[in-house]
Formats: sequence, C-alpha cells, structure tokens
Amino acid sequence: MQNDRSKTRKHIYTLTECAVLIALATVLSLIKLWKMPLGGSVTPFSMLPLCLISVMFGLKWGLGSAFIYATIQFMFDLPEAMSWGITPTVWAGMIVFDYLIAFTILGIAGLFRRKKELGALLGTCLALFLRFASHVVSGTLFFGSWMPKDWSNPFLYAVCYNGLFMLPELIMTGVAMFLLLKVPAIKKIVFEQNGLPFTDEKKA
Repeated sequence: MQNDRSKTRKHIYTLTECAVLIALATVLSLIKLWKMPLGGSVTPFSMLPLCLISVMFGLKWGLGSAFIYATIQFMFDLPEAMSWGITPTVWAGMIVFDYLIAFTILGIAGLFRRKKELGALLGTCLALFLRFASHVVSGTLFFGSWMPKDWSNPFLYAVCYNGLFMLPELIMTGVAMFLLLKVPAIKKIVFEQNGLPFTDEKKA
C-alpha cells in the first residue's frame, strides 16, 4: 500500500512538472525574436523546457509532452495558416511534418540521458536536427510551389529557409542546456528525477 502511494505521488509530481515545463515552452514560443514569412521563428529557448522533460523523465514523458506542445502550437498558428489559401494536401502535409512530427520529435532529447551532461547535449542537438529535417521534408514535398522564381531546387530552398530559424534555435538551445547542467543544483535536479545518480563515484 505504501509503495502504491509512493508511485502515485511520483506520478503526480512528474505530471505537474511536465505541465509547468510545457506551459513555460508555450509562453516562450510566443516571444518571436525573428519570424519567417511562411512559418517558423527564432524564440528565446522555447525548445529547452521540452528537451529537459525528456532528459529528466525519459522518452515516454518526453514524447507525450512534446505531442501536447505540438497540438498547442498548431492551434496557435491555425488562424494565420488559414489565410494562406493552401490546398487540403498541403494542409495535411503541414500538420504532419511541420507540427506533429516536428515538435513531437523533441521528446527524444533524453535518448542518451544516462550519459549525463554529454548525453543531454547530444540528445538535444539530435532532437532539434530532426525537427529541422521534418520541416525540410514538408518544404520540399508540399511548399515547392511557394518557392521564389529565382530558385530551381525545392530541397535546397527548404534547407536554406528552415535553416535560417532552426540553426539559431539549435545553437541557442544546445548552449543553454550545456550551461544549465554546469550549475550543480540544476544538474542534481535534472539527473535525480528518474533514478539517475548525481555523481559518478568510483568504487574503491
């Protein structure tokens, strides 16, 4: 009975923590440092809270939280997207690749979390790179007709367009994750959430 209560308290704590971090990511996403004309923007570390969820609690919580965030982002961007006059096919591609996959994939940031700081940094960079790749797929397959006339290669245009906002996002998020985990108190909180030891003590 005591063990069940402990598991319930831990589950509630994790759920609450994830909700707070999703809310923080959402608020930060509303602050646009740089906005692209057809979607995409540079924000002040809005991806970081989602990556932290995965590093702290694992892939299940990370992917679930990122999916919720993806849904929220789509609802926020829906009014503007409706004014673009896009076809049903483009709508479907955009929803899948620019929202559901692009943001949910951030939940894999904790893939290497047992390697501590290095694993968190590698996982975060991989997650943001895969988000970039998902946007490129969308741009290549569904937004080729929106490409300027002086461009002839939809893939190259999609790489350049999405790179303009995803590269700064990747660099900023990676640097922020690195600096956060240099703070002992934060490092302790992050790595002890799901049973990961704080220190790498060697056996005598």
